[in-house]
Amino acid sequence: MQYFDAHCHIQFSAYDDDREAVVKRMQEAEVGGLVVGVNLASSQAAFELVQSAENLFASVGLHPNDMSEVFDLEAFEELARQPKVVALGECGLDYYRPEEPAAVKQKQKKVFEQQIELAVKYNKPLMIHSRPSKGTQDAYHDTIDLLTSKKHKYGDRLKGDMHFFVGGIEEARKFVDLDFTLSYTAVITFARDYDEVIRYIPRTHLLTETDSPYVAPAPNRGKRNEPLAAKEVVKAFAQIRGEEEEDVRLAVLQNAAKIFSFS
Repeated sequence: MQYFDAHCHIQFSAYDDDREAVVKRMQEAEVGGLVVGVNLASSQAAFELVQSAENLFASVGLHPNDMSEVFDLEAFEELARQPKVVALGECGLDYYRPEEPAAVKQKQKKVFEQQIELAVKYNKPLMIHSRPSKGTQDAYHDTIDLLTSKKHKYGDRLKGDMHFFVGGIEEARKFVDLDFTLSYTAVITFARDYDEVIRYIPRTHLLTETDSPYVAPAPNRGKRNEPLAAKEVVKAFAQIRGEEEEDVRLAVLQNAAKIFSFS
């Protein structure tokens, strides 16, 4: 692998017509990927997909926007035991919908904690989705508080990535202090909102992701995205940070290999 997409959903129905071709394109371009589940069905699909592809790995979990689904601890634990499952999530806190009742937020936190415990038990990193309410950083602050508490308990066994990070420098600093990585999508190829934070984050704590099939890079905005766009994120990182593209590519690949334990 020369590039790694730390967060994609190529098991989703958007790829039903050409999934094998997408995986083949990834292999030919030497792009690896973490296929991320958002509920039990999509987690099982991710697990099944990665079995036959050396460059693909799975993350399994229950998304905070899927709280209508009961967290099946037994089923997720069975998946978490598998070698090709290298992370737990997509899990976390999502406060973006202000109409959500307090009970839903409480359930999000409970399910998030269950997945934290599972990740620590099997020594696997978390793939965290935290989305603040508009104009705030509230979900990040609650995530930081929870992870800080768990870090005191579990130390280095608690690790993970903040998927699709949109926080500011202060939030980034606190996640880096927790030794969590922060991943960015191809939104940085056309939006300048995150440049200052990207320049601030140590290169040792950056990951590339695509969130495919969403947020295609600048030339393809509005179209279905693919994991090959991880290359565009590397290029954007280098431009924003004023660093050599090859140095950035190698660093973020090494970061992914370290956190997800592949070689």
